[in-house]
Amino acid sequence: MKPDQLLDNNKQWARRRLEADPEYFQRLAGLQQPRFLWIGCSDSRVPANEITGTQPGEIFVHRNVANLVVHTDVNLLTVLEYAVNHLKVEHVIVCGHYGCGGVTAAMAHRDLGVINTWLRSIKDVYRLHELELLRIADPQLRLNRLTELNIEEQVLNLAKTSVIQRAWKQDRRPSLHGWAYGLDNGRINPLVEMLPGHPVDHIYTYEDL
Repeated sequence: MKPDQLLDNNKQWARRRLEADPEYFQRLAGLQQPRFLWIGCSDSRVPANEITGTQPGEIFVHRNVANLVVHTDVNLLTVLEYAVNHLKVEHVIVCGHYGCGGVTAAMAHRDLGVINTWLRSIKDVYRLHELELLRIADPQLRLNRLTELNIEEQVLNLAKTSVIQRAWKQDRRPSLHGWAYGLDNGRINPLVEMLPGHPVDHIYTYEDL
């Protein structure tokens, strides 16, 4: 498939939308008011709107390799700040997926250039849970478990940010969620939920918010 085909597909899609709902794009052009921020993997097989059955405008989306929440990632933090403090989202969802290439690469020892730096966060998760992971004999099950542990760690990383802690203190929102999507069955597995005010290790708290 070439780029021209994508443009043709776009024209057909827009025409079908207007035929089904003449005011569809007019409504979308208005102010977006999503209730959810979705932090997902860049994998093209995990489109947030399709797998949740939601419409454009209902989920604010940020995606990166292996759905990481890295405290030095200005891109992610900017999205988080905007979603929480300006869009006033009620839920932040970290959604990874089983069979994630980033998690698979992090478990290996290949030099992948600049990708090494990004995957270091997942290797840290492996190190923290190495004893549990080594007890899992099946390589696929071990990979699945690291995928889940990585998602849970990213939710914890969200709770460590001043953006989330301030919103929890001032507005009692948003709730944080960690989900894992199955490529083989299309189902979402909810792993962890943190409600506003969830305890965070003292060293990570900001008491002067």
